[in-house]
Formats: sequence, structure tokens, C-alpha cells
Amino acid sequence: MRDYKLLIFDWDGTLVDSIGRIVMAMHQAADQRGMPRRSDEAVKGIIGLAMPEAIRTLYPELTTAEHVERFHASYSDCYLAIDRIPSAFFPGVEQSLASFLEQGYQLAVATGKSRRGLQRILDALGWQDYFDITRCADETASKPDPKMLHEILEHCGVPASQALMVGDASFDLLMAQRAAMDSVAVGYGAQTLTALSAYGPKLSINHFMELSAWLNQTVAEPLTEEIEHVG
Repeated sequence: MRDYKLLIFDWDGTLVDSIGRIVMAMHQAADQRGMPRRSDEAVKGIIGLAMPEAIRTLYPELTTAEHVERFHASYSDCYLAIDRIPSAFFPGVEQSLASFLEQGYQLAVATGKSRRGLQRILDALGWQDYFDITRCADETASKPDPKMLHEILEHCGVPASQALMVGDASFDLLMAQRAAMDSVAVGYGAQTLTALSAYGPKLSINHFMELSAWLNQTVAEPLTEEIEHVG
């Protein structure tokens, strides 16, 4: 097993249980803009992209930047109304992150959220300095472009071979692939482990604390292989 120094996490659907709120806000925004609602699965399929790109993917008929921006504004208003109290962390996340810090890992976030959206949550948690660096889609290239990972690696002074990307979407794992970085797929967020298996994750998990066990080499190799094939 590689000696990882840097752990990079997606936010929505990986650390926090926000997928349902994102889907609801997208549906409400569609209603406000007089657009047809897309299916829950279609909305889940764009989570992780920068929001303008996500909207264009769901609604290619919005052909101008102005129309996309109006939809984006409606989505942001709807999401803020739903997420007045920030979404809860998935079980085991807070304990595991604290343990990773104690073990000396550098921690980072690579998210499709806007800087404003992520900062609102970090401020509410008092986590302004919790991560070594956070990168958001509106300040760099959208996933699956590896630019945000390259920026994180440069900031932390860590090579890609000693970093690990943890995410719940194909965009996360494909971004890691393009950065020559190992990845971990989580199956409790936007996409299934079956869908994510195509991107060659080193580990696939259904509970966040399985990551800590794997990093500490407390999970036997046969069990790891079994976890990887859970759908």
C-alpha cells in the first residue's frame, strides 16, 4: 500500500449528506424558471460539476450565459433556503477527519461547490483553518479537469503518488485519473459503486470509517476486495 501524505475529499455526497437537498433545490429552481423537472437520477448525475456546467448539461436548451445565470441564481436561492442549517456529516466523518489530522495527514477539499457556498459552511463550523487548502469550482476549472488537484498538490508540496482523492461521483474519480492520483469511491452519495468501479478506484466503501481502517492497514486484503464489489 502506498504511503499517502495528503487526503483530498469531495464535499457533497462524500463528507456531508446533502444530495437530497441539491436534488430538491434543482427541482424548485426548474419550477421557478418554468423548466421541466429532470429526474432525481439525472440531477445526481451532474453533482460535482461546476454549477453553470451542471445546468447546461441538464438543460442544453438554455443557450445563453444569461439564461444559465438566471437558473443558477434561482438554484442558489432555493438551496440556501433549504440549507439554512448546513447538511449533516455522514456517520464517522468528523471522527475520522480528526484522527487523520492527529496522524499527520494533510487534508484538502476539492469540490464543485462555489467558494461562497463552501465558505458559508466552513464559517458556520468554525473550520476556516481545518483543511490545508480547499478548492472550489468557481475559482478553478470544473471537474473532471485535474487543475484543482494540481493546485492542491502544488500548495501542499506533495506528489500525486502520495495523494488520495476520495469522492462519490465519476467526475471525482476521473479527475484523479487525469492527475495520475489514486482514488477511493464512496457508495453512499450521488452514484453507485457499480458505476464508479469503471474508474479504477483503489478502494470502494459504503461507510466513511472504512477509509480509516484501510489506511491503517487493519482491513485484510480479501475483505477489501469484497468491499470493492458491493453495488
